[in-house]
Amino acid sequence: MSYTYDYPRPAVSADVVVFDSSTDSILLIQRKKDPFAGSWALPGGFMEMDEAADATAIRELKEETGLVVAQVEQIGAYSAVDRDPRGRVVTVAFMAEASTSESIAAADDAADAKWFPVDDLPELAFDHSQIISDCFSKSDKG
Repeated sequence: MSYTYDYPRPAVSADVVVFDSSTDSILLIQRKKDPFAGSWALPGGFMEMDEAADATAIRELKEETGLVVAQVEQIGAYSAVDRDPRGRVVTVAFMAEASTSESIAAADDAADAKWFPVDDLPELAFDHSQIISDCFSKSDKG
């Protein structure tokens, strides 16, 4: 039996705050495409129909930076109506630990991937500053 719904459905994405506690750094990507082309953002992207949100975060992190993590921890969900100019997008945010000594390389829709000191982050796309702030307020990193 198939189901159809008369209600509009938002897209779902996952974003990940990758933190290195030994250097107090966060991994960011520079967006290759609009919206926010050239701006820095958290690694992340849209969920596929056959994956869970945590798997999306792990996959997108690998696709955009080459960094492989075994697990991520959920920070929260972000659903402000205007958080993405492309349309209605709800994101599930995660955090992961990694080391700045691990090899990273921008790929997929990332023009660059780079570690930034937590206390010297560039202006970020979307609501990613809020996600990072929430990550640190909900963890022992702050």
